[in-house]
Order: sequence, then C-alpha cells, then structure tokens
Amino acid sequence: MPFVTTDDGAEIYYKDWGSTDAQPIMFHHGWPLSSDDWDAQMLYFLPKGYRVVASDRRGHGRSSQIGTGHDMDHYASDVSAVVEHLDLKNAIHIGHSTGGGQVARYVAQYGEPQGRVAKAILVSSVPPLMVQTEANPDGTPMSVFDDFRSALAGNRAEFFQAVASGPFYGFNREGVTPSEPVIANWWRQGMTGSALAHYEGIKAFSETDQTDDLKAITVPVLVTQGDDDQVVPYKDAALKQHETLSDSTLKIYEGYPHGMLTTHADVLNADMLAFIQQ
Repeated sequence: MPFVTTDDGAEIYYKDWGSTDAQPIMFHHGWPLSSDDWDAQMLYFLPKGYRVVASDRRGHGRSSQIGTGHDMDHYASDVSAVVEHLDLKNAIHIGHSTGGGQVARYVAQYGEPQGRVAKAILVSSVPPLMVQTEANPDGTPMSVFDDFRSALAGNRAEFFQAVASGPFYGFNREGVTPSEPVIANWWRQGMTGSALAHYEGIKAFSETDQTDDLKAITVPVLVTQGDDDQVVPYKDAALKQHETLSDSTLKIYEGYPHGMLTTHADVLNADMLAFIQQ
C-alpha cells in the first residue's frame, strides 16, 4: 500500500490513479471520513484524462493512528508531503468540509508559494471560522462542538450512525428517503479511523480561523455549498469564502445537504469539470 512518512512519523496513505503526465486533481475528505468518500469523483475524472489523487488524513482511514498533530497546520503539512513525494504540479485541489479547510491552508502556505497549484474547489467547507466568538457572533456556539465531543467519547459508533442517518445527508428531512448503504459507508469510513484523531479534529475544524488563508489565495477558486447544509451553515461559510477570496466563483445549490458530493454527485461533478476546464 502506498504511504508517505512525515517528519513527525505519521504514515499517510494515498491513492494515485492515472497517467503521471496528466493534470492532477487532489481530493481532500471531510471529518471523520477517508479518501473513499471521493470514489464517485475519482471514477468520474479519471476517464476524462486526469490524474486523480487522494489521501487519508492522519488518524483517519488507513493512515497511521498517530497520537499527535491533529490540527490544520499538520493536515496541510501532510498534504504537502504527499504532493512533493508525487511531484504534483499545476494541480487542482478539491476539499469537502474539513477537507476544504485543509485545502485552504495547504494552498496558502505550501501550494501557491511552491507554484504547484492551478485552481481550488471548496465543497461545503468550514473556512473561515465555524465557532461563535466575539469577532464571529453569527458562528456556531461552542456548546454544539462540546456536545459533539461528549457524544463521540460516550459512544462513537452510535454518534456516527446518528450523524450519517440524519443531518449529514439531509436524511432527516421530510420527503427524503435515507440510503442505508450510504449511511453504512459513512459509518464504515468513520469507524476505521482513530477516536483520538476524530475527537481532537473537532477543535481543528471548528476553532481554526482561516481568514488569512483565504486572503492569501490568488488562484481561481470555485466555492460551492447547499443552502440546506445542516452541518456548516452556508451563510457563515460559502458566502464569507466568496467575499474573502480574491478570485472566486460562488455556486449555491437549493436544498442540497452537507454531503452533496455523494447525494448529488452527478450535478456537482459536471459543475466542477466545467470550472476546471475554463
């Protein structure tokens, strides 16, 4: 299995499909999942002539369950280790949820300074800041994230089942038919990872202020989110991302949930391809 070992000893698992001569697209998954969450996108872009790459965040999926570094700085540094190992250039980086924060920090601190990034796409992503503070009064109260931590520590299996079968995909909405295989796949990905990485990752995705990351990015960025996102409110995320980025295109999808890359892959894939080909 392909792994990259970071400077602090984390073993990062990655997938690398397609010709090494093709333009690379690297996918960054959300909390608490793995690179498998991008299956529909990797299989869509591969036959269109792209090199598709995805990694499991430290402590997630098949990457090692290291006990340290569960923060946005290490997430971005780990991405850079994979990118440099594969020597990816002129790459498009696509991140979902926490993966969007990972993309923003990587592009700002590594990708653009190294001249390795062509474009980026943020899907239902967490920047600039999720938690409510004096400077961010419309954010999500800290008590919500404390409840996440309590539920995870109390019974991670039950908590993950509740998230996947409810707000993540909008399966709790009237008239929406839940997909048991989709729920099971989300649960499978989550339970494969480290409970510690998931617990500490809540702080990483909710309390990291990435305003400066967004301001530092100059490559074109596609910002996408559903207006029925029950996990990351789009007015605190996509709209603010679009306002802060210097070169962005905003696309809000009516009625789409947080996990729209799975529930509406056909629409999202086509829109991402159109942006990449511009």
